[in-house]
Amino acid sequence: MDEAALYDTWVNAWRALGVASPDEALLDELLAAHCEAHRAYHTLQHLGECFALLEAQRDGAQRPAEIALALWFHDAVYDVRRHDNEERSAEWARRAVLEAGAAPDAAERVHALVMATRHDAEPLGADARLLVDIDLAILGAPAERFAEYERQIRIEYAHVPAEVFETRRREILAGFLARDPLYLTAPMRERFEAAARANLKRAIKR
Repeated sequence: MDEAALYDTWVNAWRALGVASPDEALLDELLAAHCEAHRAYHTLQHLGECFALLEAQRDGAQRPAEIALALWFHDAVYDVRRHDNEERSAEWARRAVLEAGAAPDAAERVHALVMATRHDAEPLGADARLLVDIDLAILGAPAERFAEYERQIRIEYAHVPAEVFETRRREILAGFLARDPLYLTAPMRERFEAAARANLKRAIKR
């Protein structure tokens, strides 16, 4: 997704929440965050892939604008040495929605959606399930893209010794493989489940 298309997702999401003039300085800040030098996977590439999937699955969304804003913020804060990235990203999202003048209940929903991307609990609500499925769609990507994703994650954790990284990574991938089903929305499950399981099994074995 090119920069113009990303800009459209930004403007359209805010306008759907009643914000006629979205904050372009905030957009620039988010774009810069996704271009930070330490990122390899959690970049504008991932963000663009997420928005393309949201557009394809829009009919399954109750509040697509709130999902779009949650996607913009879900990796806004990303530091592999910390364990509160989602919390900090969610707080930033809530603050941004409130400061823009949107409804407080929308701010709370966007906050909750970002928090769902911790992937540590069953997501509550149709929009959270769709958001989580979109975030995890990379697991069901074509084999070449999945292999690139795996290389990108390793780059982000380049400071971690190989034996430590490989053990922990295997545990994480096995945790996703153990989910039944892995994808919680029917269209995403039909599209990605089989490929994700094949990718995960191959990665764990390797």
